Amino acid sequence: MKIKYNSPVILTYAVLSMCILMLASNGFRSAYVSSPAHLSFSNPVFYLRLVSYIAGHSGWAHLIGNLTIILLVGPLLEEKYGSKKLLEMILVTAVSTALLNALLFSNSLIGGSGIAFMMILLSSFSNIRAKEIPLTFILVAVLFIGSEAVSILKPDRISQFSHLAGGLIGAGYGFFRT
Repeated sequence: MKIKYNSPVILTYAVLSMCILMLASNGFRSAYVSSPAHLSFSNPVFYLRLVSYIAGHSGWAHLIGNLTIILLVGPLLEEKYGSKKLLEMILVTAVSTALLNALLFSNSLIGGSGIAFMMILLSSFSNIRAKEIPLTFILVAVLFIGSEAVSILKPDRISQFSHLAGGLIGAGYGFFRT
């Protein structure tokens, strides 16, 4: 039996995220692997940070939490939509979330939580048919949005905005692309 690199987008993301956490200093991660806190279209690093922040994580618990979801759901989505389409969804989610965050807030994002939540909601669209919305999608959306709404009330360093934005973008992709 041989080992197969069965999900190139998801596995590359996982390996890259682990390497960044193991090898990059906190200073490097702050400078290059966190989303921009402000819009700065004249700075070339701004464009890198619109995407690179999804591969940076604050620690192993943060990374493992995101990778658990992404490695469970991601390969199924990559098989269903294809590597190119899933990569497009990830990039659109990352850039949209980073731009909205920089526009509305003055903090940086780090981690793939928005991507994980995009995949959660997108996966519930896996059995959609014409003019039908799966009940599983409604339940996942209600539970997801409800838990994030409750979490907003707690003081922590977690960006519920990125979770909600990623989830809404995933739901939108699932609705319009399916």
